[in-house]
Amino acid sequence: MNLEDDTLAPAKDSGDITLLGEEIRKLRKARGKSLAELAGAIGRSISFVSQVERGRATASIADLKRIAQLLDVPLGWFFVHDGAPSNERGRVVRGTERRQLGTVATGLVEELLSPDIGGAFEMFLSTFEPGSELKAASRRDTEEEGYVVSGSLDLWIGRRRYRLRAGDSFRIVREPFRWANLSDENAVVVWVISPPTY
Repeated sequence: MNLEDDTLAPAKDSGDITLLGEEIRKLRKARGKSLAELAGAIGRSISFVSQVERGRATASIADLKRIAQLLDVPLGWFFVHDGAPSNERGRVVRGTERRQLGTVATGLVEELLSPDIGGAFEMFLSTFEPGSELKAASRRDTEEEGYVVSGSLDLWIGRRRYRLRAGDSFRIVREPFRWANLSDENAVVVWVISPPTY
């Protein structure tokens, strides 16, 4: 069967295909993309994308690669739940099952600690490599808090600079911020954002 056209294909396991569709919809909405934008990016009809999101059509691997690229996540984002027991999905994230997200700066690895991106907030484990830096200030319509698990991180909130070390925490409320790891070791931070931006 050719999955590159808009033919609707039955899923092998309707539960898995429904979960995949839900993941695509949540991520698309969190990224502020419309059905039309997603359909245009993958060269499919809006109707097809809608069917995929509702678990009524199967997206090809080529479709998923283009969706992952548009939404700035690795392809594996859509398959991480494959081995999780159904009673843990949406409730528990095992340490070996965390999903990595696309990042705004080189040297930053963000792993989603929340079971999915559909809640009122999202929580990440952010690892900042030595020398990594967000050079241009970012400002989001969010409230964000963080806790430094290990290492140190320089954080600018507004015009003030803070040197944060293990055990320190912070809050950013709709203010411009940037960061830099000026040390020679990783800085690991639990970072919480509300409302979700991913």
